[in-house]
Amino acid sequence: MFQVTFSAQALGELKKLDPLVQLDAIEPISTLKPEALAHPREPLDRFVRGGLTLYRLRGDTLRYYFEVRGEEVLHVLYILHHHSLEDFLLRNRLPVSETQLVEQHSKFWKYLESLTK
Repeated sequence: MFQVTFSAQALGELKKLDPLVQLDAIEPISTLKPEALAHPREPLDRFVRGGLTLYRLRGDTLRYYFEVRGEEVLHVLYILHHHSLEDFLLRNRLPVSETQLVEQHSKFWKYLESLTK
């Protein structure tokens, strides 16, 4: 069994959940075994980003992005809701920040408003 640690983002997402739901939410990541990491298959995936080997684990409604630190620690970098824009961007490596998305979004709506004038 691994020790599981969480980044500030991951803890923030967990804190948004009801305390009893938090236990269910961390169950998929807390039950991972070394054999699963050695040979990932659905719902677990391994990929390299910026020279780091990262893992993505699909839960029921959450996606966990984590790295292995040492031999005993899984550090959860991100917890994202499935089918969210953030999850899509992270999976597809699109170089777009949240600020850029908001800027594009507001420009788009201004453009639509200009069409009605």
